Amino acid sequence: MTVRKRAAVPGPVRPAPPEPNPTPKPEDQPIAGAKWGVIIGCWLAIAVPYIYAILYHYKIEWELKKSILINAVVSLLGFVLTLALIPVASKYVLRRNLFGYDINKKGTPQGSVKVPESLGIVVGIVFLVSAILFQFANIPADSNWLVEYNAALASICFMILLGFVDDVLDIPWRVKLLLPSVAALPLLMAYAGHTTIIIPKPLVQYFGENIDLGWIYKLYMGLLAVFCTNAINIHAGINGLEVGQTVVIACAILAHNIMQIGGSKDPEYQQAHAFSIYLVQPLIATSLALFSFNWNPSSVFVGDTFTYFAGMTMAVVGILGHFSETLLIFFTPQVLNFLASLPQLAGIIYCPRHRLPRFDPQSGLLTGTKDGTLVNIFLRLFGRRSERSLCILLLVFQAICCCFCFYLRYILTGWYK
Repeated sequence: MTVRKRAAVPGPVRPAPPEPNPTPKPEDQPIAGAKWGVIIGCWLAIAVPYIYAILYHYKIEWELKKSILINAVVSLLGFVLTLALIPVASKYVLRRNLFGYDINKKGTPQGSVKVPESLGIVVGIVFLVSAILFQFANIPADSNWLVEYNAALASICFMILLGFVDDVLDIPWRVKLLLPSVAALPLLMAYAGHTTIIIPKPLVQYFGENIDLGWIYKLYMGLLAVFCTNAINIHAGINGLEVGQTVVIACAILAHNIMQIGGSKDPEYQQAHAFSIYLVQPLIATSLALFSFNWNPSSVFVGDTFTYFAGMTMAVVGILGHFSETLLIFFTPQVLNFLASLPQLAGIIYCPRHRLPRFDPQSGLLTGTKDGTLVNIFLRLFGRRSERSLCILLLVFQAICCCFCFYLRYILTGWYK
């Protein structure tokens, strides 16, 4: 007789007991919060002189003053929105493996942390939304400046897209140089302003009072966009430097525009500088929100998206406000960094992928290398420093160069032009 074994009746499946301390995924771990000490300090340093200049020092027509203040309120809302969106966006970029490691902290626990990359996309989007909302509420549809204003926004939007593509695809350097010239096309095609330059007074007897450059002036504007965009991109490598230099230069641009509006009675001249303000105030506000996360130790990386966006925005602001010469003096550290980098960028000298200083995990200090960057030059000149100390030194140098520009304009007024 064959004995058959009865099949076991399946009972209820019991879930496996949870692990006592499950390790959360990197994208589920919240990033370090905004550094409120940095936020409060920066806002006080900007807001106090700004309020004094706008409301008390300069006699600005009420309608123009009202537009500037409305733009400031919209920019402040953009700051709050950026501050709220950066932690949210960080989770999404980590899920898509858009992260990096802080090379300047290699060998320490912070050097092994996955830092979300390309958070400049948040700043760019909020900036565009702020600028468009302000345009809808405050700029009349029949304004003569509307076409150029929209073209400027189109160029900035194009640059944000190309910057994010670069972060994702890691575009070669030769192609990167062409991206800003492509993004600047909407503004160059829509530009209807003057193409003349005022000749310095010492040279008037040789060339006349002004020269109409025609298409050469537009070529110059395109080259200015290429320079500003790439200059911000290559003067980088330490926490807070990319955003910090943008904030310092943008504040200098804002101060210059307010001074020019307050010192002029020409409505068209005032309007040109006002439209420059309408773009630079949202840039400052949204960049400050990112700066509070990017300051050392950095919770997020800005990526090429931000550097391209910031450089293009400041180039557009200089073009619309007709002060490209002043803008280039504001960019003095970036010009020096570019000149020092030229032998490596041109392939004359070997150029490594990351031209960063050497980090000593024992002391936590950076040592300058022979690479031609302002970061390494400052370390060779002033000795080994911590990353935060080096960033502060470079930003102070940036501010000194901007102040020198104002002094230069003051002593040359009436003689040079």
